[in-house]
Amino acid sequence: MTRSERNPRILAIVNQKGGVGKTTTAVNLATALAAVNKKVLLIDFDPQGNASTGFGIDPSRREVTSYDLILNDVPLTEGVQATAVPGLFIIPSTIDLSGAEIEMVSLMRREFRLKNAIDPHAADYDYLLIDCPPSLGLLTINALVAADAVLIPLQCEFYALEGLSHLMRTVELVRANLNAQLTIQGIVLTMYDRRNKFTEQIERDVRSYFGEQVYSAVIPRNVRMSEAPSHGKPALIYDMHCAGSKAYIQLASELLKRERRRKEELAA
Repeated sequence: MTRSERNPRILAIVNQKGGVGKTTTAVNLATALAAVNKKVLLIDFDPQGNASTGFGIDPSRREVTSYDLILNDVPLTEGVQATAVPGLFIIPSTIDLSGAEIEMVSLMRREFRLKNAIDPHAADYDYLLIDCPPSLGLLTINALVAADAVLIPLQCEFYALEGLSHLMRTVELVRANLNAQLTIQGIVLTMYDRRNKFTEQIERDVRSYFGEQVYSAVIPRNVRMSEAPSHGKPALIYDMHCAGSKAYIQLASELLKRERRRKEELAA
């Protein structure tokens, strides 16, 4: 089956700021999509390897990683590991990836290394999610070149909009020079605290500026979600009834609705 026949979607989950719920979003969104019978591949593209840990992938089992895909020309199929979630697979990461940006500098078409690894096998999946590192360096550029669209987790805090404008400029530069098809799939507000009036102000500002690009679902601060990674499980598996899990189920539902609408518009 060719990529066009299956029409897989590659989504880069990006924010150059750490601690915004990026990996939590990648892990739980992937789980929610798999729960509705989508075949999903999560590519851990962060040297910290937190997405891998979040699925209980022990470091000793990370023999073929995202580093090998982009620097050792190892086929994507050799790095894929099954998770405990049916239909959900992962390519793990290790700290080795931290040196990849320096190693790629001298390579031809260095921005296309991840895309070249993904494209021959993308049709094996419905969704491929790339959990990016907290920076706008060469690894993230590789993810943006490989992706169809960007999903941005945005923490509800004072500097959020400033960082988001920088990220949007980077997306525009990639679209103009490296990947003309790149779009914004959506912005999801994370670490939302309804007791904090300032949080509500940030939400109003973001929705006012970005409109329908912002998902209706908001991801709350939630203790059970914080506990889940230490058990090697997504929050949706650790406690599917907690507020955070319910929010990610709503996010996945919204994403799928947007994808259906996009397909209808393309077909019209």
